[in-house]
This record gives sequence, structure tokens and C-alpha cells, in this order.
Amino acid sequence: MAEHHSPVNWQALEVGDRLPALQLPPLTRAQLAIYCGASGDHNPVHVDSDFAREAGLGDVIAHGMLIMAWMGRCLTDQVDQSRIRSFETRFTAMTRVGDAITCEAEVAGKFVEAGEQRLRLNLRACDQRGEIKTQGWAVVDVTPT
Repeated sequence: MAEHHSPVNWQALEVGDRLPALQLPPLTRAQLAIYCGASGDHNPVHVDSDFAREAGLGDVIAHGMLIMAWMGRCLTDQVDQSRIRSFETRFTAMTRVGDAITCEAEVAGKFVEAGEQRLRLNLRACDQRGEIKTQGWAVVDVTPT
């Protein structure tokens, strides 16, 4: 079954408008362990508290790619994955167990390219204190079908 996506109204969106945010519950150790298996990234800083403390981290940290995946989910909640033309992120801070991440997308530009109406979006993932964990950019096709 195809996933339903909320229609993005090209005509109504303006620079500075925000798409609906993705708010996630606090990160758990179980999520990190599951992501290790799903991603194949078994670096012990993500699941072994003793190892993470010895490495000077205090405790385990989330995979940066997990946070990027959540940012991608923020996009695909609004547009079909096939309409994403580019998606880039850079990691700015560590995400820890208990952090509740909110992913946001803000319209940074509207333009036409390759016959498509596109939005350039600024993305960010923040914790409950407002600390930015990951920042990014995306371009999506919002041409009416």
C-alpha cells in the first residue's frame, strides 16, 4: 500500500514558511541497539556505556545517520521520496539517550528547474533544549500532478 503524503501547496508556500515538524519521543538505548543492527554500524560508542565513558563521552551517543534519517522522514511525511532532488546534512552536536528530537523544514526558496516547481528547504533537528544536532538542506519537486 502506498503511503499517503500531505499535499504541498506550491502556490501558498512562501520563503520563511515551515512544513509540519516531526516530533519524536525521547531516544532510548533500545532504539540505538536496534539501529546498530539495522544500519550495520556496530561502533560501541552507540551501545556500550563503559566504552563510551572510557572514550570521554560520558555515555553512549546516537548515530548521526539516525538523526539524518529522522530528518528525511520529516521530508517524506510531506512529499513522496521520489520527489526529493537533493538532501544534505552536517552533524553539529551529539544526540544522547533521553534527547527528544524535533525535525523542522523551512522554505528557503522557490524556483523552477528542469520543468519542475521546486522548494529549497532548510532543515534542522533540535533537542528539547533547542540545541541543534543536525542541520541540512533539501530540494523537493512540488509540481502539481
